[in-house]
Amino acid sequence: MIYITGDLHGNYDIAKLNANNFTEQKKLTRGDYLIICGDFGLVWNFSNMELYWRDWLEQKPWTTLWIDGNHENFGRLSEFPETDWNGGKIQKITDHVYRLCRGYVFKIDGKKIFAFGGAESHDKEFRTPGISIWDEELPSEEEMERGRRSLAAEKYKVDIVITHSLPTSQQARNLRGNEYPRNILTDYFDEISAKLDYKLWFSGHYHRWKDCGKRQYMIYDDIVKLNGKDFEFV
Repeated sequence: MIYITGDLHGNYDIAKLNANNFTEQKKLTRGDYLIICGDFGLVWNFSNMELYWRDWLEQKPWTTLWIDGNHENFGRLSEFPETDWNGGKIQKITDHVYRLCRGYVFKIDGKKIFAFGGAESHDKEFRTPGISIWDEELPSEEEMERGRRSLAAEKYKVDIVITHSLPTSQQARNLRGNEYPRNILTDYFDEISAKLDYKLWFSGHYHRWKDCGKRQYMIYDDIVKLNGKDFEFV
């Protein structure tokens, strides 16, 4: 099975994955996957607390997959080598916790999943470059072009899209004001969504659950299980 949830922010939002809140975990194995839609936050400063929670997650019975958000330490993350896995590139953080690198289509449990992390921080004024915010939170042209090539190889048809932010048009339609402004990444998602055939699209970042239309969903503390072409809450 494949399960999907929103941001972790290190240990701040990790309680949703404990056995009391995520009761289905008691029957899961390493062949089951839980995907986190960005702001993983457990590759930050290698503190004892961080290592404790990273090991806590490693000991869970499933395999954890995650995309980066904007609140990641990209300097530390660059220390982990990339390796091939299920059609794309990953970084193995532990034996069973993998970052899905940007712009690849992964074949997981019979589904084609396009993963593309990143977002623009809306709290930049409170962050310090190279210490709590990095330029890499937004993609390079190379990463965006990789995504185009990966999707073209699949004739722009996938089952699931996992991102941290949504297309510009969806932000404008579903959010108030300028809290989440457009940027090169949201415009990029507008570009690819215009010709992409997909069943479901999940995005973290916005700290809420919302059906945005067009089979696109904001997700945060909820955990959903993929069920054929649809999903159910668990």
